[in-house]
Amino acid sequence: MTPVSVSQSRASFYLKLLIAFHILIIIASNYLVQLPIDLFGFHSTWGAFSFPFIFLATDLTVRLIGKTEARSVITRAMIPALIASYIVSVLFHEGRFNGLAELGEFNSFVFRIAFASFAAYVLGQLLDVQVFDRMRRNYVQWWIAPAASAIVGQALDTVAFFSIAFWRSSNPFMAAHWGEIALVDYVIKLAVSLLLFVPMYGVALNAITRIMKRRDAVLATQAD
Repeated sequence: MTPVSVSQSRASFYLKLLIAFHILIIIASNYLVQLPIDLFGFHSTWGAFSFPFIFLATDLTVRLIGKTEARSVITRAMIPALIASYIVSVLFHEGRFNGLAELGEFNSFVFRIAFASFAAYVLGQLLDVQVFDRMRRNYVQWWIAPAASAIVGQALDTVAFFSIAFWRSSNPFMAAHWGEIALVDYVIKLAVSLLLFVPMYGVALNAITRIMKRRDAVLATQAD
């Protein structure tokens, strides 16, 4: 797959769109991670199914626009995501709306989850960008870079999030089971990424590449 050119104005638009998308997924994941589920007798959370979307978006950003721009998305998304995640998590703690009055009192349990998400997001995404960029430069096969970055990036993300959020947590269930939940969460995220999001990456990249090349051809024709 050959590189595509992106104008400065379009690159700026794409970056703003990606920042909003990252923030939205982080907020959703922070909410969903509070909702436990049992899968084949193992404890996990619904957040395992939402967060891989960020890795898909980041990999496409690196591939289409560049590593520097992908890092810019992470840098500009992390603080708004931390603040928004805390607010949403307080309002909908344990999956139910608790009223605006809850914002008047600091919730250390929810803030710990939001901060853990912040730390895990930054660490996991920066590693994902580095691994993806290295793999795409060294290997011709399109699938190696997103697969490798998913394996290592999501491993760091998962360990960082669950250890910071739930080690010796005030929530007895999460304090007792966070290690098991983290392992199952990683397996689920990795399976979803490799079986669904890596193929989606290939399809999306091909589609975006065709659209951009068609646009460039039209612009070139108009210029003539």
